[in-house]
Amino acid sequence: MYTLNRTATTDMEVTSIRLERDLKEKLKGLAGNQGYQALIRDILWNYVQQKSGDYQPQFRPDDIRASVTATAQQEERCVLTGDLIKPNESMLLGLTRSGEMVPLSIGSLGH
Repeated sequence: MYTLNRTATTDMEVTSIRLERDLKEKLKGLAGNQGYQALIRDILWNYVQQKSGDYQPQFRPDDIRASVTATAQQEERCVLTGDLIKPNESMLLGLTRSGEMVPLSIGSLGH
């Protein structure tokens, strides 16, 4: 995940959010040098893009190490094409170089 548009913090609005202590610590651990607030912004931007239809794929086919067939249990978006995958539709789950399992539409890998 990454923030598409890096905005100077001076141009951002301050917002207060309450998080469970455990969640905040896990976010800090996942964020590493990036910082957990930047990670939260990345997560929120990705969510907004997926739900608004403005999704911009963040992976290339050569980022996928392996794939397995699957059936979508809920609405997903292909990480390569941005195509919508509807519930109960055939799809692929792709294993990325970083070990994540990501949704792929059928044909998105050129098979």
